Parts: sequence; C-alpha cells; structure tokens
Amino acid sequence: MGRVDAVLGGVAVVAETPLTGGLYNAARLLELADGRRLVLKCAPPPGTPGLAHERGLLGTERLFHALAADAGLTVPRVLHHDPDGDAGSREWLLLGYVEGRTWDSLRERLSAADRAGLRRTLGAWAAKVARATGERYGYPQPEAGLSAGDWPAAFAAMLGALLADADRYGVELPVPAEELRALPERFGAALAEVRRPALVHFDAWEGNLLLTPGADGGWELTGVIDGERAFFGDPLAELVGLDPLGAAERDEDFTAGYRSVDPAFAVDDAGRARLALYRIYLALVMRTEAAPRAYTGDFADWVRTWSAERIAEQLAVLDGLSPLGR
Repeated sequence: MGRVDAVLGGVAVVAETPLTGGLYNAARLLELADGRRLVLKCAPPPGTPGLAHERGLLGTERLFHALAADAGLTVPRVLHHDPDGDAGSREWLLLGYVEGRTWDSLRERLSAADRAGLRRTLGAWAAKVARATGERYGYPQPEAGLSAGDWPAAFAAMLGALLADADRYGVELPVPAEELRALPERFGAALAEVRRPALVHFDAWEGNLLLTPGADGGWELTGVIDGERAFFGDPLAELVGLDPLGAAERDEDFTAGYRSVDPAFAVDDAGRARLALYRIYLALVMRTEAAPRAYTGDFADWVRTWSAERIAEQLAVLDGLSPLGR
C-alpha cells in the first residue's frame, strides 16, 4: 500500500471492504478519514490464467473512464494508475466511488415505467460513448497485441486470439473452429463499413449499471462502472455487450434513446450481420473464460448450453445474410 498511501496525501484509510461481482481484477472499497470513499482495483498476480485480451485491463479501464468523462458521462473518476505495481507487486488503479445500486440487484423492484425510462437513458448513454474515437481499432493496450488499422483486421485478430485461447484451454466448441475463424473474411464487406474506431464499453450489462432513486419516486441511471473490457470499433457492438442475452436493436425504448443523440441510428442487413458476429464473439468469450475461471455447477452448465445455442442461432442469421460476405 506504499504508493497508494502516497497518492492519498497522508489521509488515512479507516476501513477496507472487498467488493464482489468482478471475475478478473480484485476490487476494494476504501473509506478515508476525510469522509471520501474510493475504489482500489488490482490486477491478478502474474501467471494467473486468463484470455489473450485480458492484458493491461486496468490501463483500458483508465482510458475508458477518462474518455467517457470527457463525453460528459458519469463514470468513476480516475485518481491514479500504476501499471508497474507497488515494489514489484500487481498493477493497480485508484478510482472515485460512484453512488448507486446495480440495476440487476433492483430488477424485481423496477416498474414497467422505470424500465422503459432506464432503457431510453441507456440508449442515449451508448450513443454518447460512441462519439469518442480511438487511434486504432481493437483492444487499446499494446500488451494484448490485438489492434489494427481497420476494423475487419482488428476483429479477425480478436476472434482468432479467442479461438486460440479455446484451443489452449481445451474448450470444446459447438462448431469447428475453422468455420468460426472464417467469419471475418466471409463478412468482410459488412465489417469494412465501420470506418471510425468508436469507443465501446462492451460490458455495460445490468450488473455494471448504477441506479439511484429519482425525484418522482422511480429510478434513474446515474453511473456506469467496469470499463476494463473496452475496445475501439463498431458502435453496434455496444448493443451486444449491454444486452448479452437479448437484442437491444429491437427494443423501442432503447432505440428511441439512442436516436435522441444519433437520429441517423438504424440497423440494415450489414449491421445485422455485424451484430451476429459480435454475439458469436461474446458467446465464445463466455464459453472460453469458463475454463481459466474454473466455473462449476449449474452456472457452468448454463454457460455451455446457452453459448452453444446462441452461436447456432447467430450462425443461422449469418447464413440468411451470407450474400453480404461473398
């Protein structure tokens, strides 16, 4: 804690509480003597099993929060990032604490009107995030080595690395890896329509969305956390990350919110093809990470079943759109 203490300027930490819910980095809530609350996130120890893109994640989170804050969005304030660790220990990131309860923890308490309003706000949030632009496509941290000068090349690298992870961990795939690896080339024309490396959180599901009580007695979306999975690419990918089990583009409330910021928002056949590719990618991430995370029991069974069904479903979508990629 030596370097952390130095960053705090001598203000004592009076309490530390582990924060649960994260699957890779560790997080603790720090309560300071001056009344502030901060979040300290630490990377796992060197040698911890992980996926190829899970390198430099705290640097990615720092970048995401900085760019999102510049766009006027409520995200944790970046106070300090130490990529070298403390005296040879782990990389760490110090963030401001954002008040609120996670959307998923309040799901049963939300009325239909609450949900409609929150989905509209979420749509507007996604459109605002997409305004931020990176220098290259793909994952931003050089440790991952998964970026490129165009989106087709970057997405092919991201998918290829994930399939290599599946092979490395002995993960059984529901279809041959060669069929999946060929998808970026097969649908290269659709991917090439992405001509700006837009910022994508890609993990803004309900567990990473913070709600607070509104003045009218309902709930408001007031914060988004955990930007460590972010990349630069297609804004449509955001819809997949925030709605991993559904189809946000069919949600009238979400799309109305998105169009309040980006009136031109629409999903054509090329967009539908790209959404199917990103849904396959996310399903493969969830299926593959189960091995290094050592998932067991009912959840492990659900991930295997759901991911296989999702991949088959989205391959069928792509088959119906295949002229786009030939």
